[in-house]
Amino acid sequence: MSTVGESAHVTVWSDIGCPWASLALHTLRAAAAERGQDLLIDHRAFPLELFNRQPTPKYIVEPEVIVIGARRPELGWRVWSGVESDYPSTMLPAMEAVQAAKDPAVGGLRGSDELDAALRHAFYGESKCISVHSVILDLAEKCEHVDAEELAKALEHGAGRTEVYAQWHVAQGPDIQGSPHLFTSDGYESHNPGATFTWTGDPNEGGLPRLDDYDPSWAQELLDRLAR
Repeated sequence: MSTVGESAHVTVWSDIGCPWASLALHTLRAAAAERGQDLLIDHRAFPLELFNRQPTPKYIVEPEVIVIGARRPELGWRVWSGVESDYPSTMLPAMEAVQAAKDPAVGGLRGSDELDAALRHAFYGESKCISVHSVILDLAEKCEHVDAEELAKALEHGAGRTEVYAQWHVAQGPDIQGSPHLFTSDGYESHNPGATFTWTGDPNEGGLPRLDDYDPSWAQELLDRLAR
């Protein structure tokens, strides 16, 4: 198994409530697992609700989940099956927890990525309201490299919130194009890699997403770069 050092990690700007980002991260993690290649991901928040000044838009996210889940059934996604009132209106607490988990006392980059993956699976695959503090901590308990007790203490003191807002301000600059946007230290960068999609019209007026193509080979190419 190859070992990726801190200097060779992938930086991923994304929103946990963005299905396209969750698709890209699943593709990258699955490719690394298949190769037996160690992978570190440094998560940066691209908080769509702050950009768009609105709650998580179920009428946009749900059609994207259906289109992506139908094309990539291995994701295990499904339409929201929980109580309608439990649908998370905000992803900020979840993104703050992922940032807080980067603290070496909590989990470092590895623990942070484990928590990010757990949160995404809980939302897209299990219809859990990942806005809720107790849900976040329950998921953290199941992450091998996350100290859930330390995470709880950190969140009580507001850990992660400053980082999310600071990253939001950076993401307003010209270098970050959206969710997801991936970077490596050797100059690689890609916005929404592998996916070609269009909307049939304005989603605010009933338009629907269409996934025209998805080529997962980008993940293998990226991992090749990291293994050099």
